[in-house]
Amino acid sequence: MSHDLAILLDLLDQAYDHRSWHGTNLRGSVLGLPESEALWRPGKGRHNIWEIVVHAAYWKYAVRRRLTGEKRGTFPLKGSNWFVRSKGDDWKGDIGLLGEEHRRLRAAVAGLDPERLDRPVPGSRLTHRFLITGAASHDLYHAGQIQLIKRLQR
Repeated sequence: MSHDLAILLDLLDQAYDHRSWHGTNLRGSVLGLPESEALWRPGKGRHNIWEIVVHAAYWKYAVRRRLTGEKRGTFPLKGSNWFVRSKGDDWKGDIGLLGEEHRRLRAAVAGLDPERLDRPVPGSRLTHRFLITGAASHDLYHAGQIQLIKRLQR
């Protein structure tokens, strides 16, 4: 594996579920979180933690799809970007979905030709490297958001 791919995989993993210097990662932000806290909304019209988790899973899928050329419409839930989640949905299943989409994104990145990292993905001006680093940044952004929502409700 190339040095660049190893660094990108490490970046994805630190943002999602590996130890890092920056504090809580995305997986850590919801570890052990009860469904009742995941459903709490910080205000009218605001997303709850659960919706953020599914949103993050969706964007891992979207980045993987763009990197691999997979067709649209293969995400396990109907819709795109934001998914309303409420009591009666499967909180643990949606955490599992986030983990599965991380594993699939990670596998897609590991399988990339390192020569393509700085070339645009087909149909876009964005490079492979830009999408991958953006996916890691997205995880960290939402990890911080979740940590803040948890503090607000306590």
